Amino acid sequence: MRYLDEYRDPVLARRLIREIRAAATRPWAIMEVCGGQTHTIVRQGIDELVPVRMVHGPGCPVCVTPLATIDRALAIAARPEVIFTSFGDMLRVPGSGTDLLSAKARGADVRVVYSPLDAVRLARTRPDRQVVFFAVGFETTAPANAMAVLRAAAERLDNFSVLVSHVLVPPAMAAIMESASVNAFLAAGHVCAVMGWTEYEPLAVRYGVPIVVTGFEPLDLLEGILMAVRQLEEGRCAVENQYARAVRRTGNTHAQDAMRRVFRVSDQIWRGIGKIPASGLALAPEFARYDATLRFGVGAVSAHEHPACIAGDVLRGTRTPIDCPAYGVLCTPRAPLGAPMVSAEGTCAAFHNAGRTRQGPTRQERT
Repeated sequence: MRYLDEYRDPVLARRLIREIRAAATRPWAIMEVCGGQTHTIVRQGIDELVPVRMVHGPGCPVCVTPLATIDRALAIAARPEVIFTSFGDMLRVPGSGTDLLSAKARGADVRVVYSPLDAVRLARTRPDRQVVFFAVGFETTAPANAMAVLRAAAERLDNFSVLVSHVLVPPAMAAIMESASVNAFLAAGHVCAVMGWTEYEPLAVRYGVPIVVTGFEPLDLLEGILMAVRQLEEGRCAVENQYARAVRRTGNTHAQDAMRRVFRVSDQIWRGIGKIPASGLALAPEFARYDATLRFGVGAVSAHEHPACIAGDVLRGTRTPIDCPAYGVLCTPRAPLGAPMVSAEGTCAAFHNAGRTRQGPTRQERT
């Protein structure tokens, strides 16, 4: 594939693996904070080839969307006047009792769109219905969702609203560093393409950890791991950019401007993790009329995870999918208990798709 095969060259991959093995004097713990990176690492077996411990972090935006927010989406979608729109990866994420795909099968008007602007166009052509877009994701999707709200405001569309569940990467990394033993981070290249990496520089200094902005192909990740290992071995803690072909230090300032116009930083609950201060985005007061939670009065929703699911531990990187008694038995991609098994970027799905199986009962089960 043009412009892609060069980042999957097996000769270069083996050379990078040799360099990592030569450079690492101890099994450093390195966390990637991107579900796409997790899938590449697991699918290619990178974590089994390098002499460091790869820790899979909360890098899947679908997975960290709060369970209560899924239940709000279900409550809104069930209303007869609503056309509920979403990207396809949210449709099978389980709520407390069901998911959006099942709601669609029961008659709810749930539609997959490929851009939030598709939902705006739908609101324009269907003034008789309330059109709601499920605005989920990290900083990567926030600019487009902001533009959708700005477009709806410019066109004075009273039948468009968004159910917002945006999360921010740097505060999550800070929370992980406060509670987990991680020596270095691989930062998500697509997030940094929007935001740049200036937000990571204070984190590297404060916590004394190297942070390497990294792409998503095997050679990207191997080079990122090598850069992180070299920093650790040299006692340095800086932000370095492996993904230079796509990321610059200041990011995309136009996208950032759109985000700042529409959203304000807020506390956010992360599914399986809990509340992280200043780790989310909420609509600014001047755009509150586009807030679906307020429009449909679904703010007071309580939800509970399935008791057999350890998704929170998996998202924090303290346990792996094969530590879960439900993994591959009660929880599979066809019948998921938690979001990490159904999402295209979820760690549990990555392990399952790679054929990784449990080798026996965990220590916790034996005791």
